[in-house]
Amino acid sequence: KEKQQLNGAYYGPSIPPPRSHHRPSRGGGFDCCCGCLFNLIFKLILTVIILIGIAIFLFWLIVRPNVVKVHVTKASLTQFNYTNNNNNLNYDLSLNMTIRNPNKRLGIYYDYIEARALYHDARVDSVFLGPFYQGHKTTNTLSPSFKGSKVVLLDGDQSLDFNKERDSKVYEIDVKIYLRIRFKLGVLKTRTIKPKITCELHVPLNSGGGAATCDWDR
Repeated sequence: KEKQQLNGAYYGPSIPPPRSHHRPSRGGGFDCCCGCLFNLIFKLILTVIILIGIAIFLFWLIVRPNVVKVHVTKASLTQFNYTNNNNNLNYDLSLNMTIRNPNKRLGIYYDYIEARALYHDARVDSVFLGPFYQGHKTTNTLSPSFKGSKVVLLDGDQSLDFNKERDSKVYEIDVKIYLRIRFKLGVLKTRTIKPKITCELHVPLNSGGGAATCDWDR
């Protein structure tokens, strides 16, 4: 009988919709703030890099810096004797060198100049030249001279090279120039840089030959 009292219109109490358990992130605002800050920093860094690049390009466009050119115009070798029993080397080498500043707007301060003579990587002697200032598009002359007697230890390969060159009377001698220089543009001066220059010479004994172009070490 109870079943008969129920009809199709009876659905029972309504069922509430399920509750959502999703909670809004408490750090959402903080994440957004950090993202905006990083984005701003990135844009600032990119802007600074672009401005520096533009400044360097404008500087190059206005100044047009060129590499200083160094040449050995004359090399005189009047003595180069090596004694095997005591490893003693007697030498007398004189050079005439030109150093040219081809720049129209840059002057150069040569604060330190050291010239080293080497024979197949074995150091023979060093001389120091006086500092000077070089103006725009000017050429200066350097005259390093190496003379004396020194104990130089040559290994087997170097001794073989010396014997060959003694027979031909043409010696392979390198002269390295160590510099401390500053550039001047108007009233502005750069910080000190320390370039090196290598001159590879083939000098005949008792001759005034041996001219060569020197290269900047990289």
